[in-house]
Amino acid sequence: MRTLTLMMIGLFLSLKISAQSTIVTTTISVKGNCGECKERIENAADIKGVKLCKWDEKTKIASIKYDSKKTNLEAIEKSIAKAGYQTQNEKANASAYAKLPKCCQYEGGECTEKK
Repeated sequence: MRTLTLMMIGLFLSLKISAQSTIVTTTISVKGNCGECKERIENAADIKGVKLCKWDEKTKIASIKYDSKKTNLEAIEKSIAKAGYQTQNEKANASAYAKLPKCCQYEGGECTEKK
């Protein structure tokens, strides 16, 4: 009986080890200026498989948690770029960038409009 119990525990532990987590947490650089940018960037990253995206206005860094079985970093960056925001690996979509409010057009530097 003791041998059977030990074998069951060993089997359980080996299954637990082989079921590797597919949740990945990473950071990427995303250009933007203000709170409106934050909302757009986080919404653009909200694609299937993304669990969390938080963009920091001061550091210009997005912290992203996603399921690598459902999406990948390239797809997330493409989605953000499609919304008009440049990431470290993807250029912003020019027409989407042109439609951003003047305050959110980051090429000029800091947000100068008063809200």
